[in-house]
Amino acid sequence: MVPLSWLEIFGQMFIQFTPVWIALALIFLLSSILKRRLGLYGRLFDSPIGMLGLFIVLFWVVTALFADMIITHDPLSQVSGMKNKLPGTPVRGEEGAYYLLGGDNLARDIFSRMVMGSRFVLSIAPAATLFAFMVGVTLGLPAGYFGKRLDTILSFLANMVLAFPVILLFYLLVTPEIRVTGIPMILAAVLFLFPIAFLIMLFQSRYYTEPAKRNLYCGITLVICLWAYSGLAFNADPLGVFYMDPNLLNVFVSVVFVNSPTVFRIVRGITLDIQTRDYVAAAQTRGEGAWYIMLWEILPNARGPLIVDFCLRIGYTTILLGTLGFFGLGVSPESPDWGSTINDGRKLLSIYPHPALPPAFALMTLVLGLNLLADGLREESLKD
Repeated sequence: MVPLSWLEIFGQMFIQFTPVWIALALIFLLSSILKRRLGLYGRLFDSPIGMLGLFIVLFWVVTALFADMIITHDPLSQVSGMKNKLPGTPVRGEEGAYYLLGGDNLARDIFSRMVMGSRFVLSIAPAATLFAFMVGVTLGLPAGYFGKRLDTILSFLANMVLAFPVILLFYLLVTPEIRVTGIPMILAAVLFLFPIAFLIMLFQSRYYTEPAKRNLYCGITLVICLWAYSGLAFNADPLGVFYMDPNLLNVFVSVVFVNSPTVFRIVRGITLDIQTRDYVAAAQTRGEGAWYIMLWEILPNARGPLIVDFCLRIGYTTILLGTLGFFGLGVSPESPDWGSTINDGRKLLSIYPHPALPPAFALMTLVLGLNLLADGLREESLKD
């Protein structure tokens, strides 16, 4: 078979991404129809920068979801004779099959590894960032609202973590030797309690005048969360529904631990500002509880800056994960994550540039999309 031209390569990749195009078309069609009912998300459609960022981010999110339908080969399989082959090279012994973006130094398909790499990144970065926000919010709200000794203690602990260089701290937490000490499991056992506490306090404060609803929602939340907690933190789920690979747990906990102090400081600062507003004073006059005021008066009015920071922080986490993969930390050697793929390709970069460029471009576009999305959200949130 004759190798594909660049036009044919791009055409074939466009066809491979057909599920992504269909999903994006449906998402944007429905969103444009319902945008006036979708709050801040709907207003993104009035911001060109926000729209571009949303398109890029959704492209990679949908790609991660449909990765199994998009890839042309097993990202871990090695095909004889395909080592360092150029983009568009036909696969020996497979009629009509090509390595669209070439082969790496172990004869693996770069296109398939790039696509599956998006699943690795997006299975960790958003969820770990969400957990970090729950930790930061759960601690930052009372620190800013109550102040005094509680604020002093929590701020000191946050500053102590932030005083250590982030990159070095992250590397330290994901090294294989640290897992032997049991520190990642201890951190998981502590940090994973905060989302449970956050959700319980959310329902408790909202429905404290309706005991039946409060008990129902809190009970369901407690059962599900403790079930997930036992599986994720201790690998003790008897049904095996909730499980996290030790390497993945190591990285996940490290992301939560590193990001939580920064989120804490942001939430604390916003709380100090908002608690002086009239609607907070009105809630205090009505006799509302402290947690009701924090979660249902202060937190909703802080959503703009927090959503913007959430998007930016996913981008920072994506870069950190790529850096870890590049140095071979926290991931298995065969992992198709973008950092590992870039590292495999850079060894022969002067001779074969094609293995390192696609994952580097993927990493760059996802972070760019998150930054543009954050800019669009910031622009629209300021109009509130």
